Amino acid sequence: MNWAGIFSMALVAATATAQVHAADKRYPLDFVRKIEIIDPSNRSAWENKDFLDCSDVVLTEEDVRYALQHMRRVSEKSYFGEYTEISGCLGGASVTFKNGKVIVIGIEPTGRINIFESNAKLEPTNALESFYDCAPCKERKMALLKDALNRADERRLRRLEAEGKIPPGEAEHRLKVLRNSR
Repeated sequence: MNWAGIFSMALVAATATAQVHAADKRYPLDFVRKIEIIDPSNRSAWENKDFLDCSDVVLTEEDVRYALQHMRRVSEKSYFGEYTEISGCLGGASVTFKNGKVIVIGIEPTGRINIFESNAKLEPTNALESFYDCAPCKERKMALLKDALNRADERRLRRLEAEGKIPPGEAEHRLKVLRNSR
């Protein structure tokens, strides 16, 4: 194969890889005028403090920008799927674009994102709610939440030790292993 062929194949592979986490073109980051964090940290009935305490999860403007840049659309069935990782924690923001369009975006630290278009009063429009997944968002947020995850592991392991489900001293050993794996 000649150099032109190799270059073409590399370009096709790079394009295909970039498309996996391509942003939704309806919400271009370059046209964002204002991001307002409505609810920096909220918990739902699914909050699992053994996994993550929602008070440790705070949505930032940077999180919203990153999500708009990397999210990929998924079906509603996939979003609510049986094997979808749910943290029970959620942050919300409104995003106003230069053309006047306003969206409300909910972002979980697991990379689950839902969006609905709204008017200036943040009331939903007739547009359907959209669902997204953002694996790069999850990786980024979970790296930032490393300390929170360590605290949750410690709570869970100490409780198991107190209940006699693991031998005395085992919690400390498992905690060290978990922390080193992150």
